[in-house]
Amino acid sequence: MKIVACFKASPDAQDIQTLPDRTLNLERAASKIGTYDLNAIEAARQLADATGGTVVGLSAGGAALSNAKLTKDALSRGLDELVAVVDEALVSAEGYQTAQVLAGAVRDLGDVDLVLCGAGSSDVYAQQVGNQLGTILGWATLNGVDAISVEGDHLVVERPLEDAVQVVEVALPAALSLTSGINTPRIAGMKDILAAGKKPVRTLDAPALAPASATLVSQLAPEQVERRHIILEGSPADAAAELATYLKAL
Repeated sequence: MKIVACFKASPDAQDIQTLPDRTLNLERAASKIGTYDLNAIEAARQLADATGGTVVGLSAGGAALSNAKLTKDALSRGLDELVAVVDEALVSAEGYQTAQVLAGAVRDLGDVDLVLCGAGSSDVYAQQVGNQLGTILGWATLNGVDAISVEGDHLVVERPLEDAVQVVEVALPAALSLTSGINTPRIAGMKDILAAGKKPVRTLDAPALAPASATLVSQLAPEQVERRHIILEGSPADAAAELATYLKAL
């Protein structure tokens, strides 16, 4: 089984500065693998180990993907190789554009059975790229996946609902977006880090971007307000009704 684990180089949240006008200053924020993307890498590694398969890390972004520390971190977490589509225009690309670029890279890789994405990126968290990527490829596509097992020539996945667990048989090839509860990402050991330096890394030029499906109007930190410490108790249905009543009164 050939598995692609997608990840994004996102600004480290602890280094982002909020300016007085509520705009964000990212100048001192180092890039790191998105927190939710680590779940995709770990799930891909576990499935590959169970099936004798391989894991290719795939990312699209700017110069951060050329950072040796970041690429080594990704490779040390279970990837067999890394493919990066690098273009500064991808830093500001919206979800549909990113999905188009990733889909093109997946096609170029060839013979891919499964693409895994995290629940969403650590910065924007739009939760759209995985679904759009699968749709563009024309593959079976599911999000909110909390467990995966291989059954012969297909997968069996679980998706948590409000009061039940949905079990779905999924034909391959497929594109799945995972919950953060699907696993606990491994912490790379010294042996993993040393081995990462010997794994292949390929850089691809980005194709011309598709027209954006959305335009970013503004990006501001929320206004700081004093917390009111209102606690809603009772069943989920009662608490939701009470919350709705409270919000209508604001």
